[in-house]
Amino acid sequence: MGLFEDLSSFLELRLDEFLKENPHLELQALEDKLQDQEDEAVRLLASLRLDEKRVQNEILAAAQEVQLWHTRVEKAKSANRLDLAQPAEEREAALLRQGNHLWGQMELVRQRVQQTIELQRQIQQKRQEVQTKVAEAQATRAAQAQQQRQQQWQTAGWNQSYSSTPAGASDPLEQKFRQWETDEELDQLKRNMGR
Repeated sequence: MGLFEDLSSFLELRLDEFLKENPHLELQALEDKLQDQEDEAVRLLASLRLDEKRVQNEILAAAQEVQLWHTRVEKAKSANRLDLAQPAEEREAALLRQGNHLWGQMELVRQRVQQTIELQRQIQQKRQEVQTKVAEAQATRAAQAQQQRQQQWQTAGWNQSYSSTPAGASDPLEQKFRQWETDEELDQLKRNMGR
């Protein structure tokens, strides 16, 4: 087991070093983690909404039962059937306690829904901040790469050694310029003749 722990520690250390050397990747990893958290918050919210609906249905069913037993209590009392009125009152009281318990559950579920909505909002806000930083980091890296390419281009010409070509050999760049200059002169002559 120690070998796996050592390997795991080594890999985590190397990963941390790599991410410190490449902060844009660290930001991307953070963005991915925030996306996972947001997805989890959405799943939790959906589950809580189902729980809320289930508890509401149970409350409605309990309310209907309370109403039924309340009617039975009144009916038994009016018929002077105390042998039925007393147990019916006890049943009604038990159903009311159950309804109160369910109401408390619904309040807890509603609080959790609100907390989850707030958490999801905070995660989205944090993700947007990270996305902005990712975009800034990418723009910075692109600008640095462009600057580096420009410096390489500028120094490439400077560092190249120029050797004059011997008298019978042809210089490709010289030939291109001569061709271009000749073409321009021909175009100019054509324009002059067309007047």
